[in-house]
Amino acid sequence: MTTDNAYKVKWGILSTGWIAHQFVTDLAHASNGVAYAVGSRTQESADEFAKNHGVPVAYATYEELVNDPEVDAVYIGTPHPFHKDNVLLALRAGKAVLCEKPFTVNSGELEEIVAYAREQKLFLMEAMWARCIPAIIKIKEWLAAGRIGDVRLIKADLGFRSEWNPEGRLLNPKLGGGALLDVGIYPISFASMIFGPNPESISSTVHIGETGVDEHFSLLLSYGGGRTASLNGGIRLNLQEDAQIYGTEGRIVLPENVVNPRSAVLYVGDKIVETFEDDRLSIGYAFEAEEVGRCLQAGLTESSAITLDESLAIMKLLDQIRASWGLTYPGELEMPR
Repeated sequence: MTTDNAYKVKWGILSTGWIAHQFVTDLAHASNGVAYAVGSRTQESADEFAKNHGVPVAYATYEELVNDPEVDAVYIGTPHPFHKDNVLLALRAGKAVLCEKPFTVNSGELEEIVAYAREQKLFLMEAMWARCIPAIIKIKEWLAAGRIGDVRLIKADLGFRSEWNPEGRLLNPKLGGGALLDVGIYPISFASMIFGPNPESISSTVHIGETGVDEHFSLLLSYGGGRTASLNGGIRLNLQEDAQIYGTEGRIVLPENVVNPRSAVLYVGDKIVETFEDDRLSIGYAFEAEEVGRCLQAGLTESSAITLDESLAIMKLLDQIRASWGLTYPGELEMPR
């Protein structure tokens, strides 16, 4: 790949679903990337997506998309039970890959694709777009500078009241439905960013709904040294989605959520000492696309924003939580406790 600063990554979009629409809409704001091609399971779907977003090339199959020699990187926006096969398809075609969260359904699948990417020295990244959002980067700077002292407690919730649709992605076990993998991964990843991905102990409660997926949950993660994360998630509950980080000298508040915050407030004691405001026009997906472009131009095979080792550790944590609930998906063996 050229290191010309004017060069733009040519993205291939694998999927024509809602999240792919969001990603491509925002790609127009990325400084180093452009939507070049889209692949779907039908020509009609691909053509409609391409027309709506001004994408030059439309393919009726994923195979044609990943084998296009002009495609530099593939964005995968399919439901997560399909991620492993889709990622391997793109990697085997020699493409860099940005795959929607959760990376896979379980850690066994993720270990397989990470091993292949590393063996082939190909770029691979989980599309945890929150890690690239300016407000999240700002709070990492505050924490690194010790602005709130030693961090002791994280509180973060994410949840919404979805419509009752047992066949839809959120509530269908065959599509990897449930709160933990869909929304819970965000507060868990947020806690991992600050405390690391390996808590010493895990306590949780869960409500398994009539379709057999987790509709809401509460987690208490202990990391030792007085460090705790209290996290909640739901797909059938509207939750207050702000987040707080408490330290010995102050706190940081994200007034919106841990996914795509546009502001952050720093308190020392009880006084606001700094406020970060993000006036961007983009949705926020452009930042992760730019991070991929930065990595590719630097010759990197993974991003420091969220490393493959961290993604894998988080997936193992999700496995452990699901095992404690006795929750498995079709085709999975019983989760090891």
